[in-house]
Amino acid sequence: MTVKIISIDPGYERVGIAVLEKETGSNKENLLYSDCFQTSPKLPFSERLKLIGTEIEKLIEKYKPERMALELLFFNSNQKTAMGVAEARGAIKYAALKNNLEIFEYSPLQIKIAITGYGKGDKKQITAMVGRLIEINKEIKYDDEYDAIAVGLTYFAINPVK
Repeated sequence: MTVKIISIDPGYERVGIAVLEKETGSNKENLLYSDCFQTSPKLPFSERLKLIGTEIEKLIEKYKPERMALELLFFNSNQKTAMGVAEARGAIKYAALKNNLEIFEYSPLQIKIAITGYGKGDKKQITAMVGRLIEINKEIKYDDEYDAIAVGLTYFAINPVK
């Protein structure tokens, strides 16, 4: 049996996206796709949400994952940013539910523990560990993409393929 997931680091300017799979009995996940999808701040916010949802739906159609792993919203001091990310998460979750994907959500703490073994790991530690945990055959420009891969790896750490 193969389990295929799409994992997301949500945002509205940049959305980290990864598609991973793992076979029964394998101790290694395969990275099928990863990218950082960007929307222009010059566009109306509603158009940006539409673009994000459309991109997620295209990837679901192409890769046919059964599940979505999504990072939970971390509230920072900027309420406007948090509200925008919450709306982007809504568009992302809608795309998943419309395509009958089961959704799994993980907090930043859960992701840090799964990837680094330490709940206070920083971005550099996450990036370094992701590169050790899964083979990446491309250059990654943005942390959002590493974060999406980390969310996917967290899914497999918590939900072993049997």
